[in-house]
Amino acid sequence: MTTVVLVLVGLLVVALVAAFLLRRRFLLSGLGAVTMWLRPAGSPRWAVGVAWYSGDNLLWYRALSLSVRPNRRMCRSEFHVDGRRPATRDDLALPAESVVLTCRTGAGPQELAMDVSTVTGFLSWIESAPPIER
Repeated sequence: MTTVVLVLVGLLVVALVAAFLLRRRFLLSGLGAVTMWLRPAGSPRWAVGVAWYSGDNLLWYRALSLSVRPNRRMCRSEFHVDGRRPATRDDLALPAESVVLTCRTGAGPQELAMDVSTVTGFLSWIESAPPIER
């Protein structure tokens, strides 16, 4: 009886790992998908995820999750980049060559970090938004 339970638990673990890896592969295989770290203002922790440009929205999926829905949805027209800085020693979770962008979004202030090669494309995407009437 215990052998059957152990085999079932083992199969469940293998299925969860396979689902996690397939989800990550699916997210990174789409056009406009980049690895991006996100930190809400005032939070000490960075969360790694996959960001996906989808029309006028930036969809951010947490990397360590099985959810198929984005954890954050940021509208391009409500997105403003206030500053840019290199990653410092205080940003231990980030790769050394990362760039940190301080942003204001519809959900409030946030910091986004990404690879240097990704920043130019990201800023171009934001700046190419159609004009909005206020």
